Amino acid sequence: MALGACATPMRREALVTGESMCAPVRFDIYFRENEARLTDAAGQAIEAAAGVLRTCEVRRIQVLGLADATGASEANLTLSQRRARTVAQALGDAGLPAPVFEVAAAGDAGATTAGGAAEPLRRRTEVVVDARPRR
Repeated sequence: MALGACATPMRREALVTGESMCAPVRFDIYFRENEARLTDAAGQAIEAAAGVLRTCEVRRIQVLGLADATGASEANLTLSQRRARTVAQALGDAGLPAPVFEVAAAGDAGATTAGGAAEPLRRRTEVVVDARPRR
């Protein structure tokens, strides 16, 4: 008891609130070659991100679909569009506000390394979320 009496009391806010997880965030969702369907791991990643973001004020969600350099450029653009729509739909289905989505596609533009090698890590969708704590 003597020790407790000497301790400086903490403010209530410091005890009941922690740092908010509501902050701008960027993450990638990866796809199999030539596919726009979510893998189980991608679905879990989307659900985990949405679980945190549902508690936030989400101002904007940018979804950019990408493709690697295999195949024709036109087909890669279509594939990257399908990937972006798939991810935006999954995020919306997980409870994020649809009006804040900006969906775009880059196809295979920039899908090779400086040495000319194909870049398989381009089989993804980049997601950038502008989120803040609710007021």
